[in-house]
Amino acid sequence: MRIKNSLIFLLMGVLFFSCDKKRVFDEYHAVGSAWHKDSTVTFQLPELDSTKRYDLFVNLRSNDNYPFNNLFLIVALELPNGFTKVDTLEYQMAKPDGTLLGEGFTDIKESKLFYKENVKFRGKYKVYIKQAVREKGKVPGVEQLEGITDVGFRIENKE
Repeated sequence: MRIKNSLIFLLMGVLFFSCDKKRVFDEYHAVGSAWHKDSTVTFQLPELDSTKRYDLFVNLRSNDNYPFNNLFLIVALELPNGFTKVDTLEYQMAKPDGTLLGEGFTDIKESKLFYKENVKFRGKYKVYIKQAVREKGKVPGVEQLEGITDVGFRIENKE
């Protein structure tokens, strides 16, 4: 009886986590124990349906070693014609008491950060993501950003 209950819970868990109907693209790259300021995470996007619209997200996995309240990212979207659109983005990563925001039951939190909405694709695109965090009152960027373990990019159907 105990094995039967375990199998039922396992099956329910698989079904619950596999029902992600909006997902079109979802990929992560590990950055190690610290994300170097010169390290660019690159995503080669698949060719998507040009008649549909999509929402774009930057996904991050972070842990309790992340020392800041916010995060600055430089995200570049390279179009098929070679033109590149560059955005500097700021996201809140922690509550005022220092507790990390995001989803997760352990000290690793997963954050789904909004990037662009209602985007149409025509051809193959690339995405480049760099961290641009600076300490308060200092000009040079943080050399090794602790606490970010993985950087991801996600595309969802608009509907």
